[in-house]
Amino acid sequence: MKIIANNPETYIAQIPEDKQAAFTQLRDTIKANLTQGFKEVLSYGMIGYVVPLELYPSGYHCDPKLPLPFISIAAQKNFIALYHMGIYADKALLDWFVKEYPKHSPTKLDMGKSCIRFKKPDQIPFDLIAELCKKMTVSDWIERYELNLKK
Repeated sequence: MKIIANNPETYIAQIPEDKQAAFTQLRDTIKANLTQGFKEVLSYGMIGYVVPLELYPSGYHCDPKLPLPFISIAAQKNFIALYHMGIYADKALLDWFVKEYPKHSPTKLDMGKSCIRFKKPDQIPFDLIAELCKKMTVSDWIERYELNLKK
C-alpha cells in the first residue's frame, strides 16, 4: 500500500479504517516514550523518527543530506510495520526484545532484521513498544550507528 502524504495526519487519514486507531496509538506510544532529541518526519513514504542534522550533521551515510533514521512506522496492505534500526544494530537489544515479546503478546513474533510486522492491529504490544523506545538515547544510537559503520 503506497501512501502519499506531506504530514503525519494526512498519512494516517489514508490508512484503512480498521488500522487507523491502532496505528495512531502506535504513533502516540512512540512519541510519548522516545528519549529527547529524536524528531518526527515523513521519510521513505513512512512516518519516521530521526536524529536531526542539527544534532548529527554527518547525516545518514546513504545520503548525508538526510537525517539519521531510527524508527519508522508504516501501514502496509496486510500489516502495520515498525522499523527499529536500534534492534538491527544492537544484538543485546534484539535479544531483549525477542525474549520480552511473548510476555506482552499472544501472537508469534513476525520480524525481519529491523522490521516488526503486526498483522493483528488489536494485538500490538504497546507497553513493550514503549519500553523499547526508552532503551536507546540519541547519543546511544549515534554511537551504535558509528560503530556499525566501521565494521
